[in-house]
Amino acid sequence: MKRFPCPFLLLTALMGASALHGTTVIPPTFEELVNRAQVIFQGVVTDVRSQWVGEGAQRSIVSYVTFKVEDAMKGNPGSTYTMRMLGGTVGDQTVEVTDSPKFKVGNRDILFVENNGSQFVPLVGIMHGRFRVERERASGREVVTTNEGEPLSNVSQLGKNKQAASAGATLSIDEFKAAIHTKLTHVP
Repeated sequence: MKRFPCPFLLLTALMGASALHGTTVIPPTFEELVNRAQVIFQGVVTDVRSQWVGEGAQRSIVSYVTFKVEDAMKGNPGSTYTMRMLGGTVGDQTVEVTDSPKFKVGNRDILFVENNGSQFVPLVGIMHGRFRVERERASGREVVTTNEGEPLSNVSQLGKNKQAASAGATLSIDEFKAAIHTKLTHVP
């Protein structure tokens, strides 16, 4: 059995920690979101569970987020779809991936999914691949916001100009889904 000096273990641990805390993501454009996604769907979270997986140095906490699919726009997610994501809480131990979306039962979202099961967060552009469906208090209409809760008003500005993407009237869920369908039918 090989023994590694303590500085090697410390360096390895620090490299692993920086990988989890140093996430930098270039926001994808709307075209990139649609083109890169293997599956696009609207769904409601029905279950979130976390568990330990792997052994030894490969042991980590992963979360399984299950959705009831309300509308499939690309791919075939089925009637339910489960995403596997790095991070979560088991007992009193938590692993958190910076900028990773946090899901709760009852959340309604439109998701752009790629490499589910093999990518640490299987969303195009990590947090950029999640759009929340919320009800406006004043009008009662369903609108789309970003993962951070910012209103979305202009899909053509996604990944280009954050302020312009959220300036103006918030897109309704139907307007956002129509933009997705339009982009899907005009794929080069």
